[in-house]
Amino acid sequence: MTVHVVAAIVEHKNKFLCVQRGPHSFGYISYKYEFPGGKVEPNETEESALVRELKEELSLDITVKQHFMTVNYKYPDFDLQMECFICHTTKPKILLTEHVAYTWLTASELLSLDWVAADIPIAQRLVEGDL
Repeated sequence: MTVHVVAAIVEHKNKFLCVQRGPHSFGYISYKYEFPGGKVEPNETEESALVRELKEELSLDITVKQHFMTVNYKYPDFDLQMECFICHTTKPKILLTEHVAYTWLTASELLSLDWVAADIPIAQRLVEGDL
């Protein structure tokens, strides 16, 4: 089964938003960091899904700028197809409703976090300066 999701690479003042998942039935993604996002609902564009998900999960208003990359990853229990977009915000105040923590990091700091496996290629590409 392939799960189609979107992820927001939210940039504000040369830092990127990283959020930490809470406990999950799949232990290998529990308490790992990720770029925020979620599932695309029927009749919803990827961009509108991102705007909705970040508003619901973080009370964060974003502007979707451009597609950054596609990540296809095989987890033990499901396959993931993740469309990743560069996004901006002008008001970086976060209200956590589904995650347990968040941080804003520069590109060079990103690999210091314990990421979910599918998000590692995104962090690596940002570290390489490919924005």
